[in-house]
Amino acid sequence: MDHNVTLISTIAAGFGLALIFGFIAERFKLSALVGYLVAGMLIGPATPGFVADAHIASQLSEIGVMLLMFGVGLHFSIDDLMSVKRIAIPGAIVQMSIATVLGMYVANTWGWTFGEGLVFGLALSCASTVVLLRALESRNLMQSINAKITIGWLVVEDLLTVLVLVLLPPLASLLGGTAVDGGATSIWQTLGMTLLQVAAFIVIMLVVGKRLLPWLLWHVAKTGSRELFTLSVISAAIGIAYGAAALFSVSFALGAFFAGMVMRESEFSHRAAQESLPLRDAFAVLFFVSVGMLFQPSILLSKPLSVLAVVAVIIVGKSIAAMAITLAFRYPLNTALVVAASLAQIGEFSFILAGLGVSLGILPAEGMSLILAGALISIAINPLLFSAIMPFRKWLVGLSSYARELETRADPYAELPMSTERKYLEGQVVLVGYGRVGSRIANELKEHNIPFVVAEQNRAIVESLRKKGIPAVSGNASEPGVLIQAHIANASMLVVATPEPIDVRKMVDTAKALRPEIEIVLRTHNEDESELLRKDNLGTVFYGEEELAVGMSKFVVNQFAPK
Repeated sequence: MDHNVTLISTIAAGFGLALIFGFIAERFKLSALVGYLVAGMLIGPATPGFVADAHIASQLSEIGVMLLMFGVGLHFSIDDLMSVKRIAIPGAIVQMSIATVLGMYVANTWGWTFGEGLVFGLALSCASTVVLLRALESRNLMQSINAKITIGWLVVEDLLTVLVLVLLPPLASLLGGTAVDGGATSIWQTLGMTLLQVAAFIVIMLVVGKRLLPWLLWHVAKTGSRELFTLSVISAAIGIAYGAAALFSVSFALGAFFAGMVMRESEFSHRAAQESLPLRDAFAVLFFVSVGMLFQPSILLSKPLSVLAVVAVIIVGKSIAAMAITLAFRYPLNTALVVAASLAQIGEFSFILAGLGVSLGILPAEGMSLILAGALISIAINPLLFSAIMPFRKWLVGLSSYARELETRADPYAELPMSTERKYLEGQVVLVGYGRVGSRIANELKEHNIPFVVAEQNRAIVESLRKKGIPAVSGNASEPGVLIQAHIANASMLVVATPEPIDVRKMVDTAKALRPEIEIVLRTHNEDESELLRKDNLGTVFYGEEELAVGMSKFVVNQFAPK
């Protein structure tokens, strides 16, 4: 019997070579991503030997993008997005504008038209969420405020890019391309329809999905079947992403992202993230392999200076712009460097936009090759940029007094106001984290008139709490200075309510060094970590999903009940 095994051969070759070259890359202290990209080049049409099906590889990589964006949504709520809107929205708009202008300037030096330069510049302006997630996850930064800023920034970029993808066809003839059917439709009508479709999708997800998806997970979890639970999670991620694209013209990535944000409302959200992780990792590998397949190595020899200019715009131009914008919003030097490194690459949306430009006759084929070259090089270099943040930061601070000023710039929310009542400074609870669990504990403490101080990384949340009259300090509580500003030396209890505490032992050591008799209450989602914390006798540990906030709240309140 004759079997068509194109799908199987593409997956087998992609995974097999990705494993080999990913391993080699790691042995030479490089990122495994470099190995995955090389594997794609070897099975692509530009190299001799076996050639995988590029169309199938592209679709498999789309699944990877969906699952990765779904995972982002599970860790990133609407409140998180709104909490960084002050920097994410203007930052994304200004940075994309600067990168687009730089791309247009470079294209103009090559003699390209205005339309060609515009599409080329826009393709260079949008960073890859997939690459960013891999970088943040590999460094355990997903729960940090820097991660929230960069993810929020990229979500805004993705929304703007989706808008560009919708508006480009009707504008094709004006930009020197080929008019498509419906090209005469009013630009305002097209824009209005796009916004209506996106708004309809968001409303349905927030009104219907916010109730339906958690309800579905709860009933599936009751069956006790792990297979059904995993199936429900994957079905929701891919099904909603496809439905968003088919019915509302929203990209697969954004559809999956909103599905994850809605499912985050379920008490099983952390389990959903864990169950989908193996598939997310596997298909993410295929995404990088598919990028490597599109690359034409000959462009490096035929247009070396052009490739260098593209890389300079992506890595140097975008980084400087992002760093300047972040510092302008009075964020510290470390945050500015993390944001700059995060945006110094391009990826999936750049390929989609460039492909559409080529099909409409706006962007020359050479432009697509240059964008792919820039993507390949920037993705390969990006892990090195993250590794260089700390050494560069120390060198810069040692070299420049202005850098030292930026590093230690005063944060109005980094310490409690002088007017803070004494009851919040002695015998109080220091509550680290003000997410779903932390806010629930805070409400219980308020109801029982137990004084507390919140330590939270997100400055916007701290600002909001201050306006409500709740004492709060901004910063990472693993740094001793933050706990000191929360007056941990006089506190009766430290409650760590963040979902994945960073350096929890450092927090405990700081608290016990300053207040040996202090009581410690910890939260963890990791069973192995909970066992280690209990074994080390660091404090009372709460683990699990169901009614975790209720259990922690009751325990904390009971400790202050009359004996």
